[in-house]
Amino acid sequence: MRKYFPLWFLFSLLFYTILICPASALEDEVHIEINKTTNRLTIFLNDVPVYVFSVATGKNKNLTPEGEFKIVTKVENPWYLPKNVPGGSPQNPLGTRWLGLNIQNTGGYKYGIHGTNNPASIGHHVSQGCIRMQNKDVEWLYSNIPIGTRVIIKSNTP
Repeated sequence: MRKYFPLWFLFSLLFYTILICPASALEDEVHIEINKTTNRLTIFLNDVPVYVFSVATGKNKNLTPEGEFKIVTKVENPWYLPKNVPGGSPQNPLGTRWLGLNIQNTGGYKYGIHGTNNPASIGHHVSQGCIRMQNKDVEWLYSNIPIGTRVIIKSNTP
């Protein structure tokens, strides 16, 4: 036997959703948390973890900044300027994608989440401060996570 909601209940729910509920409560909130201790990047949807990726972070604990940031730039096939390695080159240590973070005075081009030309480094503390991912994983992130997404970087045990 199928149960139906009374008509008054459905109208009440519709009234609450349209007139009382703020618009922001109707939108899903996506954010990213990066744990430097475990080298894990987790994507949360409404505070529920939905994806987890292995990453590489700074060689020492001070290289990858901690705090709350936003993704402010996205670059496909970024150039590695310090050694003038063109985007798309197999020698490019930034891999195939760059998602830049708004860490103070950097414009989104000093610290970011990016791919790598050294997949064996993922899961370790080896970077100069950025967050490295497998190229296939950062390409997924690039396609699915918009500019403005909140990114929390922290150190703690799982």
